[in-house]
Amino acid sequence: MEADSDRRAGDTSRKVFAIGDIHGCYDKLMTLLDRIPLCKERDTLVFLGDYINRGPDSKKVLEALLQVGRECANAVFLRGNHDQALLEYAETGDVELLRLLRVMGVEATAASYGSSIYQLRELTAFPGEHLEFLCSLASGFVADDYLFIHADVDRQTLEAALPPGEGDGILTGMAAEMLSSRRLASDHARAGRFTVVFGHIPFATPLVMPDRIGIDTGAAYGGYLTAVELPDLRFYHA
Repeated sequence: MEADSDRRAGDTSRKVFAIGDIHGCYDKLMTLLDRIPLCKERDTLVFLGDYINRGPDSKKVLEALLQVGRECANAVFLRGNHDQALLEYAETGDVELLRLLRVMGVEATAASYGSSIYQLRELTAFPGEHLEFLCSLASGFVADDYLFIHADVDRQTLEAALPPGEGDGILTGMAAEMLSSRRLASDHARAGRFTVVFGHIPFATPLVMPDRIGIDTGAAYGGYLTAVELPDLRFYHA
């Protein structure tokens, strides 16, 4: 991934890029990273979670994201419900979580590590660096007037998660169940001063509302992997 210095010459304003649910789609991820005009030293790059399951290359996706983290000064990695479910199963061994993970397509993740779903209990097939990455994922991120989270949530829930006077930066106080909401926040429950940028719910094309931007476009279901550039509201696809 290279910074597009020619395109951005003379532009000193900070851009924020967000990338939707990857779900093991390594080839789409690499194509998209090549397409976005990211300045690695200045811009912020936010990943909205759900890096694993369904697609064939979860291991390669995590390797690529680790490399992004080493190369980009302002890379932010959020936690999705698929990532959370795998970590919870590894910790608890709850058979109900394993059933849920099978519905989520965890067999593809296990296969990418040369493993089986029955060896996921302690994630022994995962390199330590991958486990550290998954455990370090944040639950939200605030930059300027944007709030980046995995799943859309209503204003009351957001206000409970955001302390008064919260500035830009990583959020860690959101409950795990907030990662799985499939209900779009209603028009009367807007998120205050924030425009919420989220993934989780797949749309054929990006969803743009007055206070909501949804960028999961179903990469693992044959759709695009999408990024949005802010504040210009420019979309990129792979």
